Amino acid sequence: MAALTAPDRNPKPDRNPKQDRSRATRQRLLEAAVSCLAEHGWAGSTVAVVAERAGVSRGAAQHHFPTREDLFTAAVEYVAEERSQALRALPSDNREQAVSGIVDLYTGPLFRAALHLWVAAANEDQLRDRVAELEARVGRESHRIAVEVLGADESRPGVRETVQGLLDMARGLGLATLLTDDRARRERVVSQWARLVNEALTG
Repeated sequence: MAALTAPDRNPKPDRNPKQDRSRATRQRLLEAAVSCLAEHGWAGSTVAVVAERAGVSRGAAQHHFPTREDLFTAAVEYVAEERSQALRALPSDNREQAVSGIVDLYTGPLFRAALHLWVAAANEDQLRDRVAELEARVGRESHRIAVEVLGADESRPGVRETVQGLLDMARGLGLATLLTDDRARRERVVSQWARLVNEALTG
């Protein structure tokens, strides 16, 4: 008589290859949308262009994102999550490195992609409200994470404004980088800001 086997108390969930492929396709579309926005701007980033870059059909792209606005709003949400993860990964024991890391996030391709969508939203009624709501949420989340990374005590006068000033400065450098990448000048500015932030948060 064959021995009875005990039931598996921790059965592994069944994998669904179709769902896996669907998630992979969605991920490729989001990454392609971000790259297209960063390189070509809103005008040059159609669903067809994104689909081609992602290696999928236009029909497959529209299955995941029925409209262009759906696709690029989701892409900026993806950018926001990537940026939040990168912020959380910054060193919390070295404020100068943390300040430099924050600025890097606002001068890279993720910020460039988001910026193109913001510009488009200023002129596209279908995008404006969605992007404005998303940016407000992203701004609050970025501020909260920056406070944690910098070890800032916002109960002290002026500390909240110092952190927000740092984020505003980083955004301004990101805008300047669109025209000229003056890395040497940016490094000097960031170094000075890092000293000012450390003094304000330590004093």
